[in-house]
Formats: sequence, structure tokens, C-alpha cells
Amino acid sequence: MAKPIVAIVGRPNVGKSMLFNKLIGRRLSIVEDTPGVTRDRIYGDCDWNGRSFTLVDTGGIEPRTDNLILEFMRDQARIAIDTATVIVFLTDIRTGLTAADQEVAGMLLRSGKPIVLAVNKMDSTGLPDPDFYEFYNLGLGDPVAVSAVHGHGTGDLLDACLQYFPPADEEEEEDDAIKVAVIGKPNAGKSSLINKILGENRVIVSNVAGTTRDAIDSRFENEKGRFVFIDTAGLRRKSKVEENIERYSALRAAMAIERADVCLIMIDAMEGVTEQDTKVAGMAHEAGKASIIVVNKWDLVEKDGKTMDRMREDVRQGLSFMTYAPVLFVSALTGQRVDRLFELIDYVSNQASTRITTGMLNDVLADAQVRVQPPTDKGRRLKIYYMTQVGVKPPHYVIFCNDSRLFHFSYQRYLENCIRNTFGLEGTPIRISIRQKGEKEV
Repeated sequence: MAKPIVAIVGRPNVGKSMLFNKLIGRRLSIVEDTPGVTRDRIYGDCDWNGRSFTLVDTGGIEPRTDNLILEFMRDQARIAIDTATVIVFLTDIRTGLTAADQEVAGMLLRSGKPIVLAVNKMDSTGLPDPDFYEFYNLGLGDPVAVSAVHGHGTGDLLDACLQYFPPADEEEEEDDAIKVAVIGKPNAGKSSLINKILGENRVIVSNVAGTTRDAIDSRFENEKGRFVFIDTAGLRRKSKVEENIERYSALRAAMAIERADVCLIMIDAMEGVTEQDTKVAGMAHEAGKASIIVVNKWDLVEKDGKTMDRMREDVRQGLSFMTYAPVLFVSALTGQRVDRLFELIDYVSNQASTRITTGMLNDVLADAQVRVQPPTDKGRRLKIYYMTQVGVKPPHYVIFCNDSRLFHFSYQRYLENCIRNTFGLEGTPIRISIRQKGEKEV
């Protein structure tokens, strides 16, 4: 079962992002910045009283005109309802209870999801502001007084959230199914691909709409193994403000990527690699997920003997930061090469889990230094002592040296290529950390 998800929702300027940053800063470090969205941070891993969960900042909404505020607010609440195990409904003591707060509260109550009401900007200690008690009128139970600035009341807030989490033993029950997120821009064929797979494989275990997730998980198995496909198509709505729809799409994709073992990056063969494709692929790359680039609608392309080679080269250039990912040309409509996906998914998942002994790594390191000397700067040469692996999914290596400032990025890329040439690691990004002598490993 996936980690519980706590979503912070509320109208603009009540302090959602500030509370998010306060909670993340006090616990585990934030997830890598995700490309393609207007905010630096969308979600982060948190820990409280021994329970790990995902915290979601649904983002401040800045409508261009006042008459759109209710529509945006409903969109925001709808996203939170779809993704959350628990919803933190944040209000503001300084503005008091507003009609907008009541509108959101009504929507959340109709959802049936657990709701924890928080009143922010309670910065003073001692007796609460008398206006605090008016928030009881929302019908959401006892409000929790918090200060996102100072951190007051955040412990009480998280305690209130924890009571709605599933039992820890249920959460830890993991199966061996490979979780596959199907991501890409709209109309690339994400849902069509999943529908084709499910239609051809009659050994589906279940199709379950995840109550704590933003998409439908399709779980099934065949002779290649057990898989869970996560469709990130989500809700499609017309909107006058495209950047908000893009933000919500990015949120859905980010949540799916966070849960996935492998990402299928869907590219429309008729359009080639677009800017939006690079943003989506960048999210998977930054998250360290094993990936496969799936070029869909191949049946619609007029071909000659070199069409596939040209398209593969175009994809490599457009997604130059992830040349490690295999490229597969498919047609979700006809089923062309769809059956090859299972083998590739299993392969790249195993590659991302590969562990290499320290001895083998240092053999490669020694050979690489003989072929290309480490760089020098002002007469001082970089000395590399040894390399070791500290993690998987993605493979993470730490290199210890005399001076990390001498470790030029180009030489780090050279060593990464040496590792790949020796051990393969196709389909997975690689993380390399540089540690200076005497510096503690983290």
C-alpha cells in the first residue's frame, strides 16, 4: 500500500505554502525540485511519530479576475479530494471565517474524506483569539490553532492527521508487482495504451479506483510478471487559465511518478518531442525513476527504410538528458509492439535495482583514471581515493577525493559513462555524489 497522503487546501493567502515548508523543513528534506510547474515544490516526504507520509502543497491560486475565483477553488479542492488520505483545510484567523471558506468546507464534507481544520496565523501564545471559535461554524469539528511562521501547533496538527492513517502494518504490505506510471502530455495515448494492455491480458486481478490516489491503478499479471499501471490522464476540463490546468496536470504526474518504479514517457509520433514532453520526462529523470520512452501512434507515420532511425535520433536530441532510456515504437490502437513493453519494464526495473560491489567499482575507477587523468587546477591535481555504492532505484555512488572543487562536471560524466559501459544500467539514471576527504557521508 502507498504511503498516506496529506493535502493542504484552502483559499489564497492563508499560508498553505508556508505551512508546507515549515513541516517539510522540520522533517525529511524536500523532494527534488520538479520541472514544469510554477512552484518549486509540489510534494515532500514527511515523518511524524514514526510514520512516514507524503505532504502535498496544492499551491496558491491567483485568479486573473474575481469571477473565476470560485471555479479555481473548486478545481483545487477537487485535486486534493482525489489525492489525499487526509485533507488539512487551512483557514486564516486574520480574515476570519469567509464565504469562500464555507464553500470549500461544503465541498470537502460532501467528499466523505477525513478533514482536519486548521486556523493559521495564531502567532501569539496563551489564550486564543476570540475569533478562533467562529470556525466551529464550519461543522468540521475542533479547529487546530497553528502558526506556519513560528511552528506553533504543528505537532497537534500532525497528531490529528495521524489518527486517520491506515494501520502501519497494512501500509508496509508491499507486493512484488512493478508499479508503472504512464506519463506524457494530453492526447499522447496514455489511457489508450493502458486500455489496450488490459484488453489483451485477460488475467487482470482488479481495477481499483484508489481512494488516496489521483488516478486509477490497473493491476494485472501475465507470463512476464505482475504489474500495476498508473494512468495519469486525470480530469480534463476547459479553463480560461491554462497555467492552472498545467499546474494540476503536473501535480497528478508528480504524484504518480513518486509512487512508480518505472515511468513510460509517452511521445506522440505525429508531433515528435515537444517542450511539454521534455518537462514531463524531466520530472521522471529528476525523481531518479527508471524510464522507457514510448513513441505512440507509429501506425500513422508514413515510413521508409530510415524513418525509425531518424525518429530515434530526434528523440535522443529532444531528450538529451536521458539518453540512457530505451526507445520503443508502438501503436496503442493496433497493439503493435505493445507486448514488448512488459519485457522492457522488467528489464529497466532490474537495472535500477542493480548493486555493484565496491571492488568491481574501483577496478573500473582505476582503469578510467589510467585512460583519462583526473583534472588539475593551478598545479593541484584531483586525487580520487575510492568509490562505493550507497543506494539503488536509482543506483547511487559516492566518490571520495582530496578536493571536491577539483572534480569537474565533465569528469564526473566521464566516470558515469565508464560505469554504464561496463555494467549497462540501461533505462535508469545514475546519481553520483562527491565527498571530500574528512567530510562525513550523508
